[in-house]
Amino acid sequence: MESRTMPTETWTSASQSLPKRDVWQAMARGLRCRCPNCGEGKVFRAFLKVADNCSVCGQDFSGHRADDLPAYLVIVIVGHIIVPIALWIETDYAPSIALQLSVYLPATLIMSLVLLQPVKGAVVGLQWAFRMHGFDESRPADVEEGTIAKLTVVK
Repeated sequence: MESRTMPTETWTSASQSLPKRDVWQAMARGLRCRCPNCGEGKVFRAFLKVADNCSVCGQDFSGHRADDLPAYLVIVIVGHIIVPIALWIETDYAPSIALQLSVYLPATLIMSLVLLQPVKGAVVGLQWAFRMHGFDESRPADVEEGTIAKLTVVK
């Protein structure tokens, strides 16, 4: 006998009925390492450790998923700044390799470290504005990330 699976319960996001959040404002607040909701509280409790919640408005940050994207964005940003400068200096002035390394490596490292926290804050703000991951307050608590349907085997 053939068995089939049929969905018994499906959950879809009801975000359309919730008020829209300003994406640019949330990202700008995140760039300043401030809460995307109120703009007052701090997003980080340590250099790259996102706080569990906002100390001012209580917004829960525990559901964020800003893992690798901030690092990739920083690599792209720093690369688009350092590489053209390096090419311009190399073609116009041709300094020694040692001089170039002594300038470009520290500049790359410093720029990366300076940009990493604000970019991560902006990514958290983006996720908050789009109600991604743990920022969708309409999602039932017992539904896991990525769950579409609970299936039951029908014989």
